[in-house]
Amino acid sequence: MITLTRKMKKENDGHSGSSTTESSKRVSIRDKLLVKEVQEMEQTLPITCRVRFEDPHQLHDFHLTVTPDEGFWAGGQFWFHIFVTEDYNMAPPLVKCLTKLWHPNISEDGDICLSLLRQNSIDGMGWAPTRKLKDIIWGLNSLFTDLLNFDDPLNSEAAELYLKDKEAFHSRVREYVTQYAKR
Repeated sequence: MITLTRKMKKENDGHSGSSTTESSKRVSIRDKLLVKEVQEMEQTLPITCRVRFEDPHQLHDFHLTVTPDEGFWAGGQFWFHIFVTEDYNMAPPLVKCLTKLWHPNISEDGDICLSLLRQNSIDGMGWAPTRKLKDIIWGLNSLFTDLLNFDDPLNSEAAELYLKDKEAFHSRVREYVTQYAKR
């Protein structure tokens, strides 16, 4: 992710002492923050996660792959698209699950129920400017292990099945993993 750092340095070197023109692009605050945060995120990734940038100059738009090694979703590979808006770090990134799965906190359409992704959260664990990309990655990873929430689900049908019949829930999860998330 050094490429954006080099770009910023080159722009600063090229414009020191001269007035900026309309054709020169300014690096946004978001992009400046992301240079450091992406490096930190890549150094602290859980072993079950991988990050991929389609374009190394676009640090605000990337994919995350979570490959749980334990729990109901073990053996599956789940893709997320993460887009960091211009108002980052005052607003959380936009995250969508691209893999169809049976999960109480992720809808079949890919919407995600994670306090960290909410601007305002009743539990007080929502987004704050002090949060970083690595927190998002760890939060998404934890949805497959210890952050399952059956009491306030996004997919209430999945949560109800779990509470009523854990074996049927596990079987349904395995069906989805086999059909949509097999490595």
